Amino acid sequence: MPKVVSESQQFADRLRSALESAGVRASPTLVANAFNLRYHGRSITPHTARNWLLGKVMPTQDKLRVLAEWLQVSPDELRFGRAPGKTYVYEMNAGPIEMALADREMIDRYLSLPQTERKTIRDVVTAFVLAKVVEKAS
Repeated sequence: MPKVVSESQQFADRLRSALESAGVRASPTLVANAFNLRYHGRSITPHTARNWLLGKVMPTQDKLRVLAEWLQVSPDELRFGRAPGKTYVYEMNAGPIEMALADREMIDRYLSLPQTERKTIRDVVTAFVLAKVVEKAS
C-alpha cells in the first residue's frame, strides 16, 4: 500500500525546497529569525519554524504570504504545490526546465531593461559561466 503523505508534510517539503532555492539553510532558528524580520505580527519561535519544517503544522495564511514573499514563490505554490497546467517551462539546450517564480520575475525585469543594460547583464552571466567552466577544469 502506498504511503500517504499528509498535506502539512507536503507543505514542509515545498518549504524546504523553497528555502534551498533561495539559498537559505533549513534551520529552525535561522528561519524563525529571518521570518520575524519580515512579519509585522506576533513573532514565531524556532519551535514553530521547526514544526513547519517537519510538517507537523502549517502556518496561517498571513504567515504563508510572508514566507512566500521572502522566498520568492507564489503563496499558492508554497501552500498547494503547482497546479496542473500552471508550470512554467523554459527550453534550454539540455532540455526543458521548470522555472520558479523568482526566475520568471527576474526574466520579466530583464526584458523590461534597455538593450544596453541587457548586454551588461549578459556579459556578467557569461563571466559567471566561464568562471564555472574554469573551476570545473581545475
